[in-house]
Amino acid sequence: MGKLIVIEGLDGCGKSTQLQMLIDRLTAENVDFRAVSFPNYASAACEPVKMYLAGDFGQKPNDVNAYAASTLYAVDRYASFKTDWGDFYDRGGLIVCARYVTSNAIHQCSKLPQEQWTSFTEWLYDFEYCKMGIPKPDCVLFLKMPPEMSEKLLLKRYKGNADLEDIHEKDRAYQEKCREAALFSAAYGHWIGIDCTENEEFRSREAIHNEIYKNIQKYI
Repeated sequence: MGKLIVIEGLDGCGKSTQLQMLIDRLTAENVDFRAVSFPNYASAACEPVKMYLAGDFGQKPNDVNAYAASTLYAVDRYASFKTDWGDFYDRGGLIVCARYVTSNAIHQCSKLPQEQWTSFTEWLYDFEYCKMGIPKPDCVLFLKMPPEMSEKLLLKRYKGNADLEDIHEKDRAYQEKCREAALFSAAYGHWIGIDCTENEEFRSREAIHNEIYKNIQKYI
């Protein structure tokens, strides 16, 4: 079996940026690896996820219950594993990933009462890791950022046009619930926390990257 490293965090915290910086560094150091990111919008298996995020199943995240939404994302990951990177991983390869089953834990827990978070997370991990058979991460790096700071980055991403945000990104109350669920999930899964801000200011991308790299060197 290979190694799977996941970069996780709330919307707008810089997961894709940090994945690309990690890709660039591993490539420069001639490390044999594969990089994946979810949702995999280029895949046909991701069409239900795209419909959900576009609001085709309802204009609010809670219009699709936690278990149904989790299944949509799980199919996307399963298809990616079976058709893209599974063989490489099974041969001992290194996979680096932005967002994974851990994203379901964050976003779908937030739809449920807090007293159900543990049972839902147990169901989710059993469903994807055991029933569907996709790999468990060896290391999850959780990019910690206050929602108000994430919102600034999201607006910058869309050049100030909030209409381009998906149903998750538009719902600020949902984002706050996700923050609470993320803190629970990080503690539950023993994720490694990486602070993206310091003294109410953004840390540099390079500083965050260097901390990530330090934490994953034993897996390379």
